[in-house]
Amino acid sequence: MTAGKLKTAILGATGYSGLELTRILTRHPRLERPLLLRRSAEPETPASLAEIFPGLSGNGGYPLTPFSWEELKRNDVQLLFLATPHEISRSLVPEAIARGLRVVDLSGAWRLRQKQHQAVYQFRDEDAVSTAELMQRAVYGLPELHADRIPQSALIANPGCYATSVILALAPILKAGLVDQRRGIVSDSKSGVSGAGKEPNSRTHFVSVADNLSAYSVFNHRHVGEIVEQLQIEAGALMFTPHLLPIPRGILSTMYVHLNRCATEEEIEACFRDFYSGRRWIRIFRPPNLPQIQFSLNTNYCDIGFCLADDGRRLVLVSCIDNLLKGAAGQAVQNMNLMYGWSEEEGLR
Repeated sequence: MTAGKLKTAILGATGYSGLELTRILTRHPRLERPLLLRRSAEPETPASLAEIFPGLSGNGGYPLTPFSWEELKRNDVQLLFLATPHEISRSLVPEAIARGLRVVDLSGAWRLRQKQHQAVYQFRDEDAVSTAELMQRAVYGLPELHADRIPQSALIANPGCYATSVILALAPILKAGLVDQRRGIVSDSKSGVSGAGKEPNSRTHFVSVADNLSAYSVFNHRHVGEIVEQLQIEAGALMFTPHLLPIPRGILSTMYVHLNRCATEEEIEACFRDFYSGRRWIRIFRPPNLPQIQFSLNTNYCDIGFCLADDGRRLVLVSCIDNLLKGAAGQAVQNMNLMYGWSEEEGLR
């Protein structure tokens, strides 16, 4: 053990986001090698991550240890990352916080404040009062919006991937009061198959995805609640439709908005550059250039571009992220860096 280095653990390293998180934390200069945990109720899980992902062979094989609170204490873990299903995170976080751990949760368990939005997860909390209190303490971990609150928090709710791409594109122009919300906002978002998780289903089988493009979860995708809560807009003002792309990873969101007055390209560009001034992981594209998935792939960037119609009142926004990095593991590390007062670039360059 190296003195002064943070000790972390990951529960859920066997998923796609957990794998990316493991890779980043293992090379992070301020950390001990993370403790990789498997749920104790999964005896069939291999003994090491390398057995699931052979690309990790060597360098110790990345052993997986059965989860227990005693194991966390024995290893002096200070920060716990949860890359687990939302119901698992919902059940574990209260005890983790009670034991003095800090938590970055990559699930949707703690992202939503409003009950009508939480309903999509069908939570069944044993202690509803305590859970509600903890929910109020959780910080939505979108650093570009909440960097001032993240350092003091013990519980970070890492944002959803679609939500990240949409919120970051819309936040500047909404804050500037440029959007005519009465005419609605349309978000047409497309994601690679890894966004659906590692467990296969009929929609994500190769024969369903290859050479295809399909819409799903129209009007009831679980990330809609995050988007409207964080942007502070009415749910009826947003039409969000996700699509499945026949690629492994990456998200491209195209948003269509009407402005409440005429604007110029220079004004729109300045709006974005001013809003994200000093934000390391946002790249603004100047017209006529637009982001593409391949530009942000395997990075923690959110790339944002726009096209303004000749009438100055119709605006198309395009944002791209890697759903496993800025949409999950990379953003989780960005949040950790803020929690401990480090540069947001640490471990992500």
